[in-house]
This record gives sequence, structure tokens and C-alpha cells, in this order.
Amino acid sequence: MKNMIPVLCLLLTAAGAVAQDKHNYISFSKLVPLTGTEYVLTSLDNVGKMGVSHGEHLLFINTKTGKANRVDFPKTAYLRDWEQVKLDTLGINLILLTAQTVNLDNNKRIDWNDPVQLIVLSTDGQKKTQLTDDKFFSSFWTIHRETGAIVVTGYYDTNNNGKHDKTDKDEIHLFDLKTLQLISKL
Repeated sequence: MKNMIPVLCLLLTAAGAVAQDKHNYISFSKLVPLTGTEYVLTSLDNVGKMGVSHGEHLLFINTKTGKANRVDFPKTAYLRDWEQVKLDTLGINLILLTAQTVNLDNNKRIDWNDPVQLIVLSTDGQKKTQLTDDKFFSSFWTIHRETGAIVVTGYYDTNNNGKHDKTDKDEIHLFDLKTLQLISKL
């Protein structure tokens, strides 16, 4: 037990030092070269006190010019994942991002109870288009690589209880990735 006292003191001192820190730090993650472009994509996460994230951004870095395009999201947004969708035969080359960017339940921050949106970004970060509605809880999606369509399943929380139950409206949305337009709702 006596051997644990110095370790415990060190941990408490370190925790206090972190709690006193008022500066944010930028953390980079998932550095990915974008095929068929001059760009590399990474995310920037501003991490502040106690390791809490204070907003996220994507950064598109031009590897020839050294210039960068930053795409901002709301302060408490949660960027889940992104992937490059490159369909040469259809002339499609874009970034598909899944993110939680809307605080639908109006609590203190965006959390797991808020909907996931599908967002399309150009490979240089200049254009951003949200495919799914703010109130649509996207569940699953797939890309049909021969037609350039994306099929998204999900639901609308019609009774606003924050849960997926039998009164909610389940739907399938079909989007054209070339025009970024909704084709139909089923």
C-alpha cells in the first residue's frame, strides 16, 4: 500500500494539471491520399480540457501547391467516417461522410441520440452537400457502383421521443451521386 502512495500522488497532480489547462490542442487523424487528385484528406479535432472535443473539421491538402481547404462543422459535431467514392465510368469522384451535425433533442451537445447525416464533399473540399434531412436518422447505406446511386435506410422520429419505435416512419431514400439529388423515397 505504501508503494502506491507516490503513484496516487502523481496521478492526482497530473489530473489537476490537465484540468487547469485552458488551451485547446489540435489532433490530426486518418491521413488519406485521394485517388485521382492532388489532395490528401485529414480530420482536425480541437481537444480541450479533459480531452473533450470542441468541434471537428476536415482539411483537404493540395500536395502540389501546399494550400489547404478547411471544411468546418458545428462545434459539437461528431464526424464518424468518410470514404472516397470514385466511379470513373460515371465521372464520379467524391468524399462520402457520415456525421452527426445536428442537436435534434436540444440538449447540451450532439450525442448518440442525434441523427446521422450523409454528406458529400468534393475531392478538393470546395463543395459540401448534405444528402439526408436533418431529422432523418440514417441507419445503413450502400452504393450501387454501376448506376452511381446510393440507397439509404433510416427513419423519422415522428413522435419525437428520441427512440426508434413502431410509431416512427421508416423509409428508404435513393440519391443520384452524379447530381446529388433525391431520386425517390420508398
